[in-house]
Amino acid sequence: MRIGVHPNNLHLRLAQLWPGAFAELDPIFVPYGEGRDTGALIHRGDIDFGGTGSTPPLEADARGLGVEYIAASAPRPANGAIFVRAESDISAVADLVGRRISLIDGSFHTYLLARSLEGQGLSLCDVERVESGTRDSLTELLEGRVDAWVAMSPRLEKAIERSDLRLLLSCGAAIPNRSLFWTLQRTGLSAGELAAIAGELNRIGQEVGADPKAAARLLAADDRTGTDVDIWERVVRSRDFTVGPIDAAVLAEQQEEADTLHRHGHFLHSIAVGKPQKTAY
Repeated sequence: MRIGVHPNNLHLRLAQLWPGAFAELDPIFVPYGEGRDTGALIHRGDIDFGGTGSTPPLEADARGLGVEYIAASAPRPANGAIFVRAESDISAVADLVGRRISLIDGSFHTYLLARSLEGQGLSLCDVERVESGTRDSLTELLEGRVDAWVAMSPRLEKAIERSDLRLLLSCGAAIPNRSLFWTLQRTGLSAGELAAIAGELNRIGQEVGADPKAAARLLAADDRTGTDVDIWERVVRSRDFTVGPIDAAVLAEQQEEADTLHRHGHFLHSIAVGKPQKTAY
């Protein structure tokens, strides 16, 4: 079983480091750069499944790739937020009109921004989205090259402590922010394999939740960004690593996101979650 692992999915990062993880599936952990690449990697056969936020599987469905959902984490309301400079004249989401927002576009950042704006009668067209990519979004914000920054763990935990930044909105006020584990229908994983993946994800999650210090030590030892074990422990303790089956409620959340991003013009056509999509490539 080829399991995709990218830096922003802590559940699968921990699975790669956790003793005995996925042992019955003869795992090969395949590292890659970011969650937005997951659909293409599954499509090419480089990995069999991956884990991302809620938006990348919708991006894959928008391309007609035929997503098959495997499992979902509990909501993770503390894993994303919008920050501005402490001295900024932006005091509410409505003040973002015409401003430059740094984010990973096509990730849950896009949905967080869309839902936050929509709550004020605004849309994505009312702001300028600036792709952060590998750029230093914090520096760009502090130097005034962008006006707001959509951040996530573990940089979020560091940002909250800074006196030169101000929290504008946390994602828990706008979106569920689950991790979703998914594949493509063309991969042909059996019902038994899908159940085994979901069960193992939950087993690992339960063990991580029972020993967050051990999880933090593993993440810190594997970290290349200078994030220390104390920050990692705060990250681990801030989220529920429970993983459950894909049910009607999760699919309804995905459909709501797909419809929202279509209203905002991010998707050019509507997406019917859980149903075959028109092939785009």
